[in-house]
Amino acid sequence: MENLFQTVTENFNGEIQTLAYPKAALFSFSLVLIAYNILATLRGALGSVHGVSKIEVGLSDFYLVDEIQGTYRGMMIAIPPLEWEVFRTFSLDQIVHLLQQIALCVNLKRFLKATRGHKKKREPLIVDTKHRHVSTARLLDTYEINKPRG
Repeated sequence: MENLFQTVTENFNGEIQTLAYPKAALFSFSLVLIAYNILATLRGALGSVHGVSKIEVGLSDFYLVDEIQGTYRGMMIAIPPLEWEVFRTFSLDQIVHLLQQIALCVNLKRFLKATRGHKKKREPLIVDTKHRHVSTARLLDTYEINKPRG
């Protein structure tokens, strides 16, 4: 359940600050939960084809949601509404088969989580016990004195 709320918060902008009305906020939250169910369905279809462990560990929800949002906008412009009517008559088995066929064509490398590189070791700080703090002004004065003239 916590994973659901974390995903919703990070990827779907579920908390809209300007919604001061409880009914509007509840409606917005309901739409976000529907969007999460769609994402979970897509992850399930990808997992059934590519392996659940690969999807759970390596797939980035952020990249997947970003791709879906961009593709959806383009499809709504390019494909007339009449072309979508065929999907109303699909049975559950037909939808599952279609999603798995589409999942076969997905290049998972485009949606992998970004891996963090190795942390660089910091050099230990050299601390002068007599003068722990050095002001910026003192450093600038020292630089001005030691600066070669010419």
